[in-house]
Amino acid sequence: MSEDRDQSALDYHRYPKPGKLEIKATKPLANQRDLALAYSPGVAAACREIEQDALAASHYTARGNLVAVISNGTAVLGLGAIGALASKPVMEGKAVLFKQFADIDVFDIEIDERDPEAFIETVARLEPTFGGINLEDIKAPDCFIIERALKERMGIPVFHDDQHGTAIVVSAAILNALRVVGKDIGRVRLVTAGAGAAALACVDLLVELGLSKENVTLTDIAGVVYQGRIEEMDPYKGRYAVATDRRTLEQAIAGADIFLGLSAAGVLKPEWLAKMAEAPIIMALANPVPEIMPDLARAARPDAIIATGRSDFPNQVNNVLCFPFIFRGALDCGASEINEAMKVACVRAIADLAMAEPSDIVRAAYGGQQLQFGPEYLIPKPFDPRLMEHLAPAVARAAMDSGVATRPIADLDAYRQSLRHRAYRTGLTMKPVFDQARAAPKRVVFAEGEDERVLQVAQQAVSEGIARPVLIGRPEVIGARLKALGLRLRPERDFDLVVPGDNPRIETHWRTFYDQVKRRGYAPDEAREYIRNDPTVLAATLVRCGDADALLCGLVGRYSRHLKHVEETIGTAPGVRRLTAMNAVVLPSGPLFIADTYVQIDPSAEDLAEITRLCAAEVRCFGLTPRVAFVSHSNFGSDDSPSAAKMTEALRLLRAQEPELEVEGEMHANLAFDAVGRQARFPDSRLNGRANLLIMPNQDAANIAFNLLRTLDDAATFGPMLLGTAKAAHIVTPSATVRGLLNMTALAVVQAG
Repeated sequence: MSEDRDQSALDYHRYPKPGKLEIKATKPLANQRDLALAYSPGVAAACREIEQDALAASHYTARGNLVAVISNGTAVLGLGAIGALASKPVMEGKAVLFKQFADIDVFDIEIDERDPEAFIETVARLEPTFGGINLEDIKAPDCFIIERALKERMGIPVFHDDQHGTAIVVSAAILNALRVVGKDIGRVRLVTAGAGAAALACVDLLVELGLSKENVTLTDIAGVVYQGRIEEMDPYKGRYAVATDRRTLEQAIAGADIFLGLSAAGVLKPEWLAKMAEAPIIMALANPVPEIMPDLARAARPDAIIATGRSDFPNQVNNVLCFPFIFRGALDCGASEINEAMKVACVRAIADLAMAEPSDIVRAAYGGQQLQFGPEYLIPKPFDPRLMEHLAPAVARAAMDSGVATRPIADLDAYRQSLRHRAYRTGLTMKPVFDQARAAPKRVVFAEGEDERVLQVAQQAVSEGIARPVLIGRPEVIGARLKALGLRLRPERDFDLVVPGDNPRIETHWRTFYDQVKRRGYAPDEAREYIRNDPTVLAATLVRCGDADALLCGLVGRYSRHLKHVEETIGTAPGVRRLTAMNAVVLPSGPLFIADTYVQIDPSAEDLAEITRLCAAEVRCFGLTPRVAFVSHSNFGSDDSPSAAKMTEALRLLRAQEPELEVEGEMHANLAFDAVGRQARFPDSRLNGRANLLIMPNQDAANIAFNLLRTLDDAATFGPMLLGTAKAAHIVTPSATVRGLLNMTALAVVQAG
């Protein structure tokens, strides 16, 4: 599927607009007054303040939350010296990670300069623009020269992530691995495969943490780094040259407690592992293929603790655990540098978080895995939302204690609380759902199997490993469209095909459908015709019969028609009175769920209580705590109209049914998001912070609100999610995009599980 993945990646980068970044204004510019404040003459006031006090720039400009990701493209991971321009997609990608994980704005800057001194001069002059510099993909030894010079010249953090980000995460993993095996860092022996920038930074930081320098042996492409060696030597690796007669990795690894690989695929042979010490720690971090595959290492040494750089094995060592959050802490306290104390604090915070009490939110985000500290869970997962609130304050505290913070944070507890909100606001909302789906893929039947969007989603679902597609359609049509789209899906190998006019199980299917609807006025012949001619009925019946686990339909025709067939064929789950639909809008302030958008036109108070229970359970699938607001034209009893009274009664019923649920109402919609205003208006509110689930009094209100919000430029949407069915089923709308369908496929898989 590599060709398909390459094409998908190209399409991702090109559409709907080229690249992965854009710049947006954070202040209104709607009238003459706004213009006067944003530019002339009002801007002069901010300029004068900064002229008098340079630190004021963090109050009046974006500098305090702005990082430059800078490269010359001389050592791009997996691609080599591809040059500055060709490295731009990588730097844009790094910028996206900064924003998504830590809400840090980034300008990516690609400098066409290979001379270190000229590069240094160019970057140093950028200091007034940025709050920090992240150097990326610069070859050794130039990266050492550049970073050292810039740190000396600049009064803002300069951080080469390839060195120090790797070192921080590796060190955290090794510290915790040593905890597991009960070894003292001061007594263990470490051997590397690789002696470049990343490996040297790892060893330097581990020595800072207590590793004895005399117990380190470096190896590289020329063998052991020993005293007197001339080939492939430089002063940086020369610091760790040892007096030894060992010359190869095979010889050096004898008796080693730790193997640290930052080199190339396959350099560590399984038969060599027998020579290592008891309970060896194997950090095979070459990407995409490690120095030794974990299954081979495990077979050779069952007592080994193994980590790689890959997400498909336990103990992924990934820089994203570090760089967004060390910059977050450094920027927030105005650190003038990222020093050793801050790096050590980050190491210990990562290591300690892995040992913390398991989180239900994190467990939900990773498919229910029991993420408990041990040999296969040494460091947190990259999408653990607790990373920011643990790491950034630890870094900021270290900056303050070491005297490099120009804007010390007075209340670290309040700072930690603000970071918790920020983490959930910027998290990738669908990522937990995809991880759960990938952990337990299911068969998803697509009623409109001939639709080009469905075929593209089927390809992606197979590539992502989240589902086995079941397509309803004509083989000649599907085959022709797969070819026209350039997709490599093949029936039987990649998906199952159900042809309505040539269905070997038609007898079972029509009888199953008839048993469900015979009390609804259907005759047997009528049931048979529906199975032959209505793909939604056939798809729902496949799920009812167990020939598929979940259903997606709705790309053609009205929602109400599909809903009728799903209700008749699949029905409601035990204990559920009526189905409901919920949509979500992902805003810059976080995901917002709205119900009921498509099913219940004018629900009663009892219905609203049930709608809320169903929706709250679904919100939890995203790794989120539901915070519910019953919205109305009435504000905490300010009006006694029937609709307002209905919302008040629904709240009473719900609190009796689910007393632990955070819910409040009835209230104006603005107070659902304004905690301060809500507290002033109603001090006894039991809703904390910003609501993320709005329950509307009727379908008109819910549908109008959702469709208004979806028009916002920076809003992403998914849904409608059909809730309360006996089997997993979702009815999309004809305007659904490929990405939206893929999201719904993942949700259907999770519900089916």
